[in-house]
Amino acid sequence: MLSDYHRLLNLAGYQDVLPKTADTALKINISWHFFYPGSSTTPWQLEGVIRAMKKDGYDPDLIHGCHNRTVVIDAHLGERENKQIDVIEAHGLRNLHLYEGEEWIHIRDAVGDLADEFLCLNDVYPGGFSIPKRFIGENIIHLPTVKTHVFTTTTGAMKNAFGGLLNEHRHWTHPVIHETLVDLLMIQKKIHSGVFAVMDGTFAGDGPGPRCMIPHVKDVILASDDQVAIDAVAAHMMGFDPMDVKFIRMAHERGLGCGDMREIEIAGDAEVGAEQWNFVGPFKKMTFASRMQHKIYWGPLKKPIEWSLKTVLAPWAYLASVLYHDVFWYPVIAKKKMAEVLDSVWGRLFANWSDVSADEQGYASVGDDSPQLERTGLAAFLTSFKVLWTCLLEAPEVAARRRTRSLRDGTN
Repeated sequence: MLSDYHRLLNLAGYQDVLPKTADTALKINISWHFFYPGSSTTPWQLEGVIRAMKKDGYDPDLIHGCHNRTVVIDAHLGERENKQIDVIEAHGLRNLHLYEGEEWIHIRDAVGDLADEFLCLNDVYPGGFSIPKRFIGENIIHLPTVKTHVFTTTTGAMKNAFGGLLNEHRHWTHPVIHETLVDLLMIQKKIHSGVFAVMDGTFAGDGPGPRCMIPHVKDVILASDDQVAIDAVAAHMMGFDPMDVKFIRMAHERGLGCGDMREIEIAGDAEVGAEQWNFVGPFKKMTFASRMQHKIYWGPLKKPIEWSLKTVLAPWAYLASVLYHDVFWYPVIAKKKMAEVLDSVWGRLFANWSDVSADEQGYASVGDDSPQLERTGLAAFLTSFKVLWTCLLEAPEVAARRRTRSLRDGTN
């Protein structure tokens, strides 16, 4: 599969859009800090991209792993549990967490008058917002997976920018999430020297994603410099009409990429690109948490509750999410949902990652052991409470009060 990744990137012409003289951020996706098939960037996805770049003459000193932080996901735990940090360290690359020692710059200083064209971000953030300064003039390669999402129907390359470009108040954009993704693509096209996406569909997730999904083995990998087109193809393969997915249609209509399958050229295995898996999607079998989120952002609870998410009361929502997903769903339900795919070749490759070796082609053997989940029962419960505590401490509303108190004490 490593030679497949090299072929994939070159079929999509990545060397034409990613200058070798610029720093390249590998924007790793962690949709859940726990390992869950189809949810987060796979180690072989990361390995395949890094090996391809090195083979094609990209300087490893100009490549780095890139992580954002959310109020409900622990990126440091996630990069370990999903074995992404193993790959970064094995290649001796830098590994950057955007919220740790990185400078952020006001959006109007970064993009100028382009901000006047935003569909929604000026309304969501009347005083503006900040983005990582290091992104300006830097290449970015998004590393999403093929999966559904309870807010956007599908999620992929365009949604992967959400965590990196917006600050920790990004949840304020959920009611206008489709418009937000279009605004973020406009920003990326302005600030980056090159934008590319490599999407892994060896596992693919159906249902109430990006976490509580039913994972499937699909043996597909995709790449494109067109963020709209790659999301459209992934949506089509999952069984959806891409132009019915609002953020894809809006981006297509604004000329930010191509969302119409009739206009997209599939290089490589065109017959695979024409597959349709008939996924049920994220809305038919929603979890309790996803149903409540819909009621809060778009339903009857919007008026009485949504306002609290923009105040110091917001941590109640973060804690509720961690309690449901990490304390309840993962320890109790996840193992059964994962069981079938854990015995696949990809499940065994993940389980034996630290022991298998590869040549330029790929892995001659992936080992015999299937993953034995350690984060179930009491172990997952205890880890979840550590995440819960971190979630509370790192909540932006709590952190802001700490900073204010520290400044006041320093003045006194």
